[in-house]
Amino acid sequence: MPGQRRRSAAAAPPDPRGRRKRKQPAPRKKKALLWTAGIMGFVVVGVSVTAYVIYDKLNGNINTVDVGDAANGGSLKDGPINILILGSDVRTGAGNEDYGDRENSTGHADTTFLFHVSEDRTNATALSIPRDLKTEIPDCPTKQPDGSTKVITGNKFTRFNESFGVEGRDPGCTMRTVEKLTGIKPDHFMMADFNAVKTLTTAIDGVEVCLAEPIRDDRSKLDLTAGDHTIMGEQALAFLRNRHGLGNESDLDRIKMQQQFIASMIRKMKEETLGNPKRMYKLADAVTQALTVDSGIGDIPKLTGLGQEIASIDLKNITFATVPVKDNPAEAVKATVVLDETKAPQVFSMLQNDVSFTEVKKKEKEAKSKQEALLKGARADVSEVRVDVYNGSGVIGAAQQTLVWLQNQQGVLKSSNQNNAPKQDKTSLEYGPNQADQARTLADLMGLPATAMKPAAEQAEAMQPMKLVLGGDFKGAGTSITPPKKAPDVGQVGADKRICAQ
Repeated sequence: MPGQRRRSAAAAPPDPRGRRKRKQPAPRKKKALLWTAGIMGFVVVGVSVTAYVIYDKLNGNINTVDVGDAANGGSLKDGPINILILGSDVRTGAGNEDYGDRENSTGHADTTFLFHVSEDRTNATALSIPRDLKTEIPDCPTKQPDGSTKVITGNKFTRFNESFGVEGRDPGCTMRTVEKLTGIKPDHFMMADFNAVKTLTTAIDGVEVCLAEPIRDDRSKLDLTAGDHTIMGEQALAFLRNRHGLGNESDLDRIKMQQQFIASMIRKMKEETLGNPKRMYKLADAVTQALTVDSGIGDIPKLTGLGQEIASIDLKNITFATVPVKDNPAEAVKATVVLDETKAPQVFSMLQNDVSFTEVKKKEKEAKSKQEALLKGARADVSEVRVDVYNGSGVIGAAQQTLVWLQNQQGVLKSSNQNNAPKQDKTSLEYGPNQADQARTLADLMGLPATAMKPAAEQAEAMQPMKLVLGGDFKGAGTSITPPKKAPDVGQVGADKRICAQ
């Protein structure tokens, strides 16, 4: 695993009377919550920290990597949270030498989830990214052991799993690749390897899985009959790695099994581990030893803060989905996949706009209905639309590109480029009450969602233009920004569903 192990918390200062000052025990009802990740995904862990020595031990377990500006960072309290969960196939560790011939390899991005937590903390989506997806890996600045930064050249069209490990790429390179692919910048990352699977499943006394048919795979050494099983250690790793024992021996089928396994593990955490101090400490110790995270969440308080933000999400509102893909048409023998150009942008747009795969709150629906009412009403003729275009997207030339498109293709001649504005995540359109008909026309042309509409309290002057600020969701002039009103069918499944693997 890349990066140096470090101890994040200093020892408590000595007591002036010569005794070591102890941290006061936390109330029993108040549990700290951790999240772990990797090839197994993510697990909520409850830890009651009753002694400084326990805290210090757990804190010292954690490995960190400095990924620079690849991580979004910032507050875990405000806005949606996006965590990149990375499972490396590095073969280091006892018993792992039989899994392949990658001696001294740093591994690849073998299993990857983009875990999106909604702004209101009512729902979450775990989006699997296929390892064999052909995509662009951008140039990647990578921290070196001597403190310098080396830029690793990207690749315009290669397998996603090469975004980590190959040519010295660190998890920050995978984060940059995910941002390039989805338009979503991860806030943080969590990574674990083969050993983590064995350690964590053993720490919780196994994970329950169900098989519709028997599976036997000589490569992963998995041999299970149809029906229910509790698996841990080497057997759990074999279950997650199994591919050749499945129907078409594809990574896409393996992803489905991994999602079912992780959902089962989450259920066990909530039902059997939280509230059991012995199990919680055992798991917390295993979790913190297995994790490698970015330096922004590289200590117990920060991991606890992350856990507290997402602890209340109901299992039925945690959805597993996979990036929509199709066979690579350039290959005679199908070994890789490419994006489904219709469904993939819809899924990415949902996460970008914090749209849930589940229906969670009636009040939320009512609020959205009020917002959408802004788009109902009369439309002005395009010749009457007056607008100043500002670029807050961070994309060079976005305002000029939009202006040319508006004037030459849409007939909005009363428009001007006002150049750069402070960077913002979402596109916005500010207008006066007497400009509502113009605003609706422009929203129709550009595919602006209701949330982009920003009505002012005062009337605009007769010749005053509206203010359009392009945000981080801008994808090009003429490309709609409006997210889908409901989730496309991409085979998503809730974490509360118990499904037998095929």
